[in-house]
Amino acid sequence: MVETKRLTQAVDHFADRLRAAPQSRLQRGAAAEALGLARDFARWAQRVEDPSGEPRELPDAGMFAVADQITVAVHDLELVLRSDAEVEEALELVAGAQKRAGV
Repeated sequence: MVETKRLTQAVDHFADRLRAAPQSRLQRGAAAEALGLARDFARWAQRVEDPSGEPRELPDAGMFAVADQITVAVHDLELVLRSDAEVEEALELVAGAQKRAGV
């Protein structure tokens, strides 16, 4: 079994920062960055689960929901990760998104 605890912690931290961020920061791009990460994770998980299927796009549920969306998306992804290298790749995606979001 692949160890995903650090990934869960990283996403939980990012989600907490988003929840604490002022609306103005979310509007200036933090929410869009988080939604992009959630969509990337959702597509990744879908490609692993059904390589021949067309991935469905995670809907935009609004800037106040993105913290929950990245949390749900990463839990789905964690179920299909197969290696520590994939966990590291996901961690890099989280770190990059959080830096770009400025939270």
